[in-house]
Amino acid sequence: MDTIPDLGRFHQQGSAQIHPVILSGGAGTRLWPLSRASYPKQLLKLVSDRTLLQETAMRGLVDVGFAAPVVVCNLEHRFLVADQLEEVGIKPQTLLLEPLARNTGPAIATAALWLLRQDPEALMLVQPSDHVIATLPPFHQAVMQGMAAARAGRLVTFGIKPSRPDTGYGYIQGGTPLEGNDGVLDVERFVEKPDRDTAQRFVDSGAFFWNSGIFLLGARAYLDELASINPAMLDACRTALESARGEADCHHLDAEAFGRAPALSIDHAVMEHTDHAAVVPVDMAWNDVGSWPALHGVATGDADGNVIQGDVVQDGVSNSYLRSEGRLLAAVGLDGITVVATDDAVLVAGADSAGAVSRIVQRLRRENRSEPLRHSTCHRPWGNYRTIDAGNRFQVKHISVKPGGKLSLQKHYHRAEHWVVVHGTAIVQCGEERRLLHENQSIYIPIGTEHRLENPGKLTLELIEVQSGGYLGEDDIVRLSDNYGRV
Repeated sequence: MDTIPDLGRFHQQGSAQIHPVILSGGAGTRLWPLSRASYPKQLLKLVSDRTLLQETAMRGLVDVGFAAPVVVCNLEHRFLVADQLEEVGIKPQTLLLEPLARNTGPAIATAALWLLRQDPEALMLVQPSDHVIATLPPFHQAVMQGMAAARAGRLVTFGIKPSRPDTGYGYIQGGTPLEGNDGVLDVERFVEKPDRDTAQRFVDSGAFFWNSGIFLLGARAYLDELASINPAMLDACRTALESARGEADCHHLDAEAFGRAPALSIDHAVMEHTDHAAVVPVDMAWNDVGSWPALHGVATGDADGNVIQGDVVQDGVSNSYLRSEGRLLAAVGLDGITVVATDDAVLVAGADSAGAVSRIVQRLRRENRSEPLRHSTCHRPWGNYRTIDAGNRFQVKHISVKPGGKLSLQKHYHRAEHWVVVHGTAIVQCGEERRLLHENQSIYIPIGTEHRLENPGKLTLELIEVQSGGYLGEDDIVRLSDNYGRV
């Protein structure tokens, strides 16, 4: 039976506490159309009944001595991240909100700077929010093995024994064992994604490991190395945090200062240049689920090698990934195919080409299409809305407001709105009037009228909104006041 290693005994001996730092800034373009910029893969339930972000945060809940996490995420995802963590009972130390993406080097630097204010001896367990670790005891054991080296100033990463010559991963060449650090190796070099022949040589040698992107770092040690190797990044991150706007649960990093930080990964910014890198080899059923083939590989298939999710009917299909997020998906006579259907897009790809989905996303972006950016269901701090139909001078939406949720006080210059309550209770402010609406009741909001919608009940409020007018874009919203700081 697997047992959880007792990391707590290290703290009893006076060692630094481990602070999980969760990086939630990725876009997950290779998992389009399910993953999109406004709702990326780490916020999706891809391998369990929890999202990848929730699974990552839950790794520290067992009794292994971890502090509450520090989460670095995109400003746009602030409320989504907070809501998902609350769902699993996790209160983060803080959310560090990135005004723009600058890769993992600056994200980790900002977390280190913030943590040093709280704990001068802080150890950071840096984890991407979109990876899968299927067996936690080996992961915790590897963390335990790396603690002494990290306390001594080593920048510890975790290497995965490669099972195949995968060209989509970076590789780490392990060196000699570190004296007095059982299971920890010096790092000879980091290698970017190799070609297949090189990857095969790496696998055959037994000296190389996949780069998991997970790190155990002393906050001060990381910043010291950054000061030596990339001082411009450190200066930009320090200014961005010093000038941040702090709230009870988050810090809005200063956009101008953070934008000056070079957009480099931790590997390019520090790990490939430092003399203090170390690696702990670990077998923990790790996968970065970075593509549809990878997701197919971690899921349980049927006797024909198919992974099927959602409303799917198939006949004569083998070795395929079939997923529907709503509508019926029917597949006949296919082998080695990926099909993913959402309510506004369908992806069909050969198993060997599904990893190239990013090129489709790039093309759609060049054509200024909305599908790479957002789903037809758009999430907001108060709930969500989904566009049901749209045409010339009209648009129909299904709006859901969670209990206690309140939209901003706003007005529109180009459209009028009709609201029909279909479930729950609504309080509507329309001009100077406030009305309580129940199911099957409605209200009309004229063009230019100040209005607000809120849910005073304990059940989700659902209503149908019919917009009419000459322009129906989301930028025709003038917010006058807002509970979520969006004015």
